[in-house]
Amino acid sequence: MSVFGIGIDVVEIDRIERLLDKYGGRFAAKVFTETERDYCETATRPALHYAARFCAKEAVAKAFGTGIGADLGWLDMEVQRAASGAPRLLLSGAGKRFAESKGIVAVMISLTHAADYAAANALAVTAST
Repeated sequence: MSVFGIGIDVVEIDRIERLLDKYGGRFAAKVFTETERDYCETATRPALHYAARFCAKEAVAKAFGTGIGADLGWLDMEVQRAASGAPRLLLSGAGKRFAESKGIVAVMISLTHAADYAAANALAVTAST
């Protein structure tokens, strides 16, 4: 395997909380899949989980070198939880097509959060050495 790109992002949880308060469902529906929204909304502090997922998506966009746009949209990425509890990323739409066109075979992510901040790393890898 070879590294295609690496990305990192950090956000103040209050920033995401303010966006959720101000724009409610419109912001959440624009940035997060239905599965992600369902997961976050069952948490005691939804903004914390939304923030970590927001960071993961930003980190993936940085790892791909595309930003959020035509090659990778917010809803082209879904942060899921493996049975072990570890986060994993599912690509669809333009993001999946971009990854396939560049030979990206996996995107590994790591999430973290504390009282005030959330952060995530993403590592995009190709099969070639």
